Amino acid sequence: MRLGVCAQALQHLPFADGVQRARDLGFHAMELPVHAGNPWVDLAASLAGRSEDVLLPFRAAGLDISALSNHTEGQLLLGPHGVDTDQVFRGDAAAKSEFARNRLILTAELARRLGVGVVCGFTGCEDYSRWFPYPLADGYERMVPEFRERLLPVLDAFEQRGVRFAIECHPKQFAYNLETAQLALAAVDHHPALAFNLDPANLLIAGTDPVVFVAELGDRIAHVHAKDGESVAHNAGRSGLLAHGAWGRRDRGFRFRIPGWGDVPWRRLLTELQLAGYDGVVALEHEDPAFSPMEGLERGAEFLEPLLFRDPKPRDTWW
Repeated sequence: MRLGVCAQALQHLPFADGVQRARDLGFHAMELPVHAGNPWVDLAASLAGRSEDVLLPFRAAGLDISALSNHTEGQLLLGPHGVDTDQVFRGDAAAKSEFARNRLILTAELARRLGVGVVCGFTGCEDYSRWFPYPLADGYERMVPEFRERLLPVLDAFEQRGVRFAIECHPKQFAYNLETAQLALAAVDHHPALAFNLDPANLLIAGTDPVVFVAELGDRIAHVHAKDGESVAHNAGRSGLLAHGAWGRRDRGFRFRIPGWGDVPWRRLLTELQLAGYDGVVALEHEDPAFSPMEGLERGAEFLEPLLFRDPKPRDTWW
């Protein structure tokens, strides 16, 4: 396993400076966002011009790209398609879904040109509130045909380019816990291009044990976010884990943390990843409201680096 980082906490810096800073902090790889409006990479311009120019800051710093990401635009594949996503793209539901499909495929094409094998992202969800079986008891299951119809062409396009689409289980996504991740796989006939970006904190907020997720679906994990999460006991009794309002509000019942400062059992989780044969990048994602960008990355890396397995899983016992 290798220590990586998600770019967002560094994107206040110019592109080359941010990549170099990541290397100086001891990271070996970076997940690189390419959605419209991100400050570093213009997806359309990169495809229209010299795509390999995206690699120049990474080559200069001696850093790899572990994955491209396009969560923002992927959300529009299934929605919601109202005002919630107008800031991403304005149009009716059909136009928004088509926009997402095209942008995800363009992301896969850029990944192919850069020699990156994974794109992390979201698929969205028509009506995430259907996790609660009222007023329609089988409401979630009724969304399966649309999920299949919209995702299969995307997965076929990814497979043609030799890239896997690692969807991230998260609130407001069709796959948000272990059961819906398994439902998503079954819906697309276990398509070889469908994988998962494991984010343990997102699973915690859904009440799912991330260690169990790895035990069940470890062979489908193509990328990992090192993000911790904390159930804040003195707040959770009031707001619960699914609190509304800004992520930075002090009285939320759940907050994201850097690794080691929350409830994720990192030794058990990394052990299960090792036993599942995962030998990829574990990318620190810093969304902790208590730490500045740089201190959060430094402290998170200090905690996580000593825990990562240095060698692949052994094939045979020796005792």
